[in-house]
Amino acid sequence: MAPTSPTIFSRIIAREIPADIVFENDRIVAFRDIAPQAPVHLLVVPRTEAYANVVELAAADSGLLAEIVEVANALAAEHCGGQFRLIFNTGEDAGQTVFHVHAHVLGGKLAEGSLG
Repeated sequence: MAPTSPTIFSRIIAREIPADIVFENDRIVAFRDIAPQAPVHLLVVPRTEAYANVVELAAADSGLLAEIVEVANALAAEHCGGQFRLIFNTGEDAGQTVFHVHAHVLGGKLAEGSLG
C-alpha cells in the first residue's frame, strides 16, 4: 500500500533531503542511518514507495527483495567485513517508523548481550 504523501526516503531519493548515499542504481538507494544503532548502520531502500513493508514487497516483487538482500550483502562486505545483521521492521509495534520498505544493515562490533 503506497503512502498518501512522499516518505522521507522518497524525499532522500529525490535529493530533497541530504543523505550520505553509499550506493545507488536504477532500483535501489542505500545510505547511512542518521541515528545509527551499530558502528555500521546502512539503510537499503527501493526507489519505489509502493510497498510499506517487506511482507508486501515479498508478495508483489520477490526479485526486488532479492536485489535488496544482494545489495545489503555487497555493502556489508565493503563496510564491515561481510558480517552483518539484516533487519526489516514490519509494523509500528515492531519499530517501523517509515512505511516505505527498507532494510537495515547493521555491522561492526555489537554490544555484549545482543541477540545471537
